[in-house]
Amino acid sequence: MRWLASALEISLILGMLPLAGCDSDTGPADVKFGRDVCEMCGMIISDPRFVTEVRLGDRSLHKFDDVGDAVNWLSAGCKVADDIKEFWVMDSANGKTWLDARRAFYRHAETPMNYGFGAVATQTPETVTFAEMREQVLRPQNACKSPRAADGGHYHHSNTGH
Repeated sequence: MRWLASALEISLILGMLPLAGCDSDTGPADVKFGRDVCEMCGMIISDPRFVTEVRLGDRSLHKFDDVGDAVNWLSAGCKVADDIKEFWVMDSANGKTWLDARRAFYRHAETPMNYGFGAVATQTPETVTFAEMREQVLRPQNACKSPRAADGGHYHHSNTGH
């Protein structure tokens, strides 16, 4: 009888292990620097100041080494604002604080993939909005040709949240 109780306890513990390892389906996830790979370019994510994450409506999480790679990946996949549940960028000023990418501001910076923009929380005369940054980093070969979105198929989301 004792062995049955022990077996049940072990089964319960083992059954709960997968739950303990699951990422939340909201908010940014931990990044394993030096191990996680950028969804767009396939390079290892190594600089915490420029890491970016996108969570789609299906709750899948996608990691990038540069916000420019995320913008181009979204456009190349013809994603529209409704497809995107969350879009996170690391504050390039400290490399520790996640910001909503669509509400963040962007300043010129030397970035892993040379798109040239690092996110910051506060607007200054030297910063641009998400929409302005997006326009500058979007590469024509990644522009979506699908008529899904009202603006010709390109991923778009205003910085104001409207």
